[in-house]
Amino acid sequence: MSLQIASINSGSNGNCYYIGNGTDAVLVDAGISCREIEHRMKGLQLDIRTVKAIFVSHEHTDHIRGVSKLANKYSLPVYITTATAKNGPHLIRHLSKTFTADMPVDIFGLQVTAFTKQHDAADPHSFVIQWNAITVGVFTDIGVACNRVQHYFKQCHAVFLESNYDEEMLENGRYPFHLKNRIRNGQGHLSNRQALELFITHRPPQLQQVLLSHLSKENNTPELALNTFKPHAGQTTITVASRYEASGVFTVGHTAESIKKQPVQLGLFA
Repeated sequence: MSLQIASINSGSNGNCYYIGNGTDAVLVDAGISCREIEHRMKGLQLDIRTVKAIFVSHEHTDHIRGVSKLANKYSLPVYITTATAKNGPHLIRHLSKTFTADMPVDIFGLQVTAFTKQHDAADPHSFVIQWNAITVGVFTDIGVACNRVQHYFKQCHAVFLESNYDEEMLENGRYPFHLKNRIRNGQGHLSNRQALELFITHRPPQLQQVLLSHLSKENNTPELALNTFKPHAGQTTITVASRYEASGVFTVGHTAESIKKQPVQLGLFA
């Protein structure tokens, strides 16, 4: 018994993450178009009819762009807080549901738990999804690896972990000073170094798979992020989630040997 996970897209141009058990699944965010989500899931041989709900982390466009059309087309409930919904997607009211931090929501046996995080949005949350004692975390758009992030990270068998920027590239890059500070001020994003620090300090023994996620186009490269982690990977498989295409489908079970994935070519991320 296992969970299948995939990054449908990951980056400032759109974020969407799939977690399912073969018959039922959820999406965390839908920041690319409905058509593109359908196309990419079909390419991964993931049946979109298995998706039973969408969970929205916050109201930024790269997380909600495709939510309304996808939800309305497939009559999917959208779990979103009131504060996020005020600035978020326009939804048919009967599809909109709320959630409470640290209180699991049951979606056909998938237990989805939200928790608050530091990010420059109205009411930002990250999520862990549990099924059959397997836990997957979606930890992106995190300004700092606070105690809540650490707590849930320690429970995970697999995680989508933000590794947004290289600190030297950001410092020496072309972004204006105010934007650089927005990224690194504790309400923006995790750097490669900060993500690695979380990984090294709080990695649980059962952690099988890390997908480095939400990489900056301007201030990071897949090679930099991957090379930051690889010397410390141990038995954990490290992969980069692309901003241009879906990842492979990863199967997460109770042992490292149960992980199976489609090959991902690093050159496609350039």
